[in-house]
Amino acid sequence: MEDWLLKNDNATSFLYKHVDRRLGYQPSDPLPPNAAPRTARHVLTMCDLSREEVMDILRVAAAMKDSRRNYLDTGYDRFSETLKGYSLLTLFEKPSLRTRVSLEVGMNQLGGQAIFYSIADSPLGVKESIQDTGRVLSRMCQGITARVMTRKALRSLAQVAEIPVINALDDYAHPLQMLADLLTVLEYKGSFANFTMTYMGDLENNVTYDLMRTAALMGYNLNLGGQGDIEKSVWDEVNALAKVSGSKVKVCATAAEAMTGVDCVYTDSWMSYGIAKEEEEARMKLFMPYQVTADLMKLAKPDCIFMNCLPAARGMEQTAEVIDGPQSVVFDQAENRLHAMKALAVFLMAPKRFSEIMGLGRSAPSQAK
Repeated sequence: MEDWLLKNDNATSFLYKHVDRRLGYQPSDPLPPNAAPRTARHVLTMCDLSREEVMDILRVAAAMKDSRRNYLDTGYDRFSETLKGYSLLTLFEKPSLRTRVSLEVGMNQLGGQAIFYSIADSPLGVKESIQDTGRVLSRMCQGITARVMTRKALRSLAQVAEIPVINALDDYAHPLQMLADLLTVLEYKGSFANFTMTYMGDLENNVTYDLMRTAALMGYNLNLGGQGDIEKSVWDEVNALAKVSGSKVKVCATAAEAMTGVDCVYTDSWMSYGIAKEEEEARMKLFMPYQVTADLMKLAKPDCIFMNCLPAARGMEQTAEVIDGPQSVVFDQAENRLHAMKALAVFLMAPKRFSEIMGLGRSAPSQAK
């Protein structure tokens, strides 16, 4: 029986210690040349990236976007096998449309796969320790994205995972959205030089916090118009980054002050995940003075763009006239979640391959039409 197995079933040869293993990959072999090292990089907030790394990711994202658009005409995408054989696990505790679709479509377009797993009914650390979960997943996948309620579970997972962990949204940050936003700004404005963004609405949420970090990291200015207590730890991060970049991030006294002379206006839902129904009326009254209206948009520069990371509620954080008007770029912004995610996945999961293809995205993103 032993001789027959050895002759006919190569996969069983590892059972026999006296026989040289004929499997292609030995435990002592180094990692495949494009795989992430065991001391993997994680992106939990925008502070986990340098300005130079962000610019490289945006260049590659722009190249991937161009290549994918050409695919519709030519049937050829130069990045279609960039992550061939790679698996990205997507852990979701919060519901999602754009995030889940962009992750699954993006990995498919790169030749890999995204595996969806809901943890809504079984949060991390309940049935199994986060430490065990992280170690097991590190043996089976090449990356993890997690969309969770709180930052604690995500940070615990990143501490033990030997593969990259990407924050797909928690209560503290939303880096995937930030990269999509930056790509959109570059498409419409060409650079971040002399650029000022305004954020209007709830100042005490993950999007606001990462918008602050992103502005300070990239060196442009950010006006904040709204209500909410910004965590001290966020201000500490922002102030440290701004000392290097020269960025100015400030809370404005009025909506008019925040909107005057700016290049971009950004808003987000007033009713974040987890907001109790009985709180909605009070929140509407609190934030209504910061609703983005056509009249407020007139205070901005004539070529000002309007952004919303979606989902949007017309008549709440902005009027229908604004989000459906000519200055709105929200659907370009939503599409760019796909391309930014792809570039970040390659950057973290296959860093050597990322370096090899970076030259393909050296030209700045083309001006959007």
